[in-house]
Amino acid sequence: MSQTPVLRRILGNAGALLGGRTINAVLGLAYMAVTARALGASALGVLVLINAFAQVLGDVAKFQSWQTVLQYGAKPLADGDRPAFQQVVRFTLMLDGLGAVIGVTLGVGGALLFGDKLGWSRDMAPAAALYALSVAFMAPATSLGLLRLFDRFRPLAAQQAVSSVVRLAGGAAAWALHWPIEAFLIIWAAGTVASFVYLAGASWIELHRRRLLDGFTWRGPLSAGLPGVWRFAWATNFSSTLDVAFTHVITLAVGALMGPAPAALWRVGRQVADGLAKPARLLIPALYPELAKLRAADGEAAMNRLARQVGLLGGAAAGVLLVVTAVVGKPLLVLVMGEAFAPAAGIMTWQVAAAAIGVLALPVEPMLVSLGRAGAALRVRLVVCVVYLIALAPIIKSFGLTGAGAALVGAMAAMALGMFWRLRAGPRPGATGDPRQNSCVDTENHAKGGM
Repeated sequence: MSQTPVLRRILGNAGALLGGRTINAVLGLAYMAVTARALGASALGVLVLINAFAQVLGDVAKFQSWQTVLQYGAKPLADGDRPAFQQVVRFTLMLDGLGAVIGVTLGVGGALLFGDKLGWSRDMAPAAALYALSVAFMAPATSLGLLRLFDRFRPLAAQQAVSSVVRLAGGAAAWALHWPIEAFLIIWAAGTVASFVYLAGASWIELHRRRLLDGFTWRGPLSAGLPGVWRFAWATNFSSTLDVAFTHVITLAVGALMGPAPAALWRVGRQVADGLAKPARLLIPALYPELAKLRAADGEAAMNRLARQVGLLGGAAAGVLLVVTAVVGKPLLVLVMGEAFAPAAGIMTWQVAAAAIGVLALPVEPMLVSLGRAGAALRVRLVVCVVYLIALAPIIKSFGLTGAGAALVGAMAAMALGMFWRLRAGPRPGATGDPRQNSCVDTENHAKGGM
């Protein structure tokens, strides 16, 4: 397979996402600015802490079933094997439902029992518990995987914008009417639900258009005939769980150790950093389905060439990201959020540097997963995250937000180097390279104490 058309398709799909995500980045900054100006730093901190708690539970409980759709659904879709494809969809929908039930249960219970230890008062516990119900709508993972597999990236581009529009419109109304923080929680939850409904509807329409729902039934085999699918599902779930340490867990840690206002500064800085890094990161969702298709066609050499090309693009994007931050980072932050959030500028620089490292190394983990070595990526994440989480509290206590930012940069660098080393080291002796059979055997070895 020629590499040029594949790279063009990746860039085209990333471009399709870019339009929607650029709009969403602007909308995201807008609704965060409206909320910040309406509530102030302390109340905004409580809001972002409750949201971070719900996101943690959602990310921990949900299975990354979109990866299962790509890994196990690409071949039956290419072969026109409708029953086998429907089995994959049935299995991943079951995973989504299981994750939603677990996430809501843990979220409601945790908000009621431990909220005062996470940065919000007991009076806010009932509102936080109600917000935790939105965890059920945070994981439209099967829909995400289907649309990526079908190269339908335009609906994906609009997904997050739907949530942001709801939050911006609702937040503006709440600001004008001087509504309390509880109203903002309802508005943010409504944005999550709206985004879920939109994506689920788009994937159902695409399945119906391709006649892939003909003869579909909820009864039938789940994992039978899908060797290694449970190991793959658990490993990708665990890897995603570890990734939470670099997003929402640190927000909770800052809130618990320093209070809601510093947590708001951290969250605001991350919002701007994520907005700046978003265009380059859009290569990742466009890259996964192409790697899965190349893998299904036994094109490992082509996968390596494609990864190198994407890596070069990521390096260029990382350089631009750092330059933009140095030139307009602080003025942009003050313009959008107000002078009260100027102290977040320093921490934002660290967050952007961490994001730049992730952009530079963006093809490495997709290559490991697509080559059936999700277990290798999992072990790297596990080691880095354990060290990072152990060190996080002492670092925050000693060096505050600056220490948290520096630790994030160090952790991202260690993650990138570790995964690159595992990719260059090749598969473990005895591995066949079949992604369905060997993708997560390392997870079992780790559970037994192997590293």
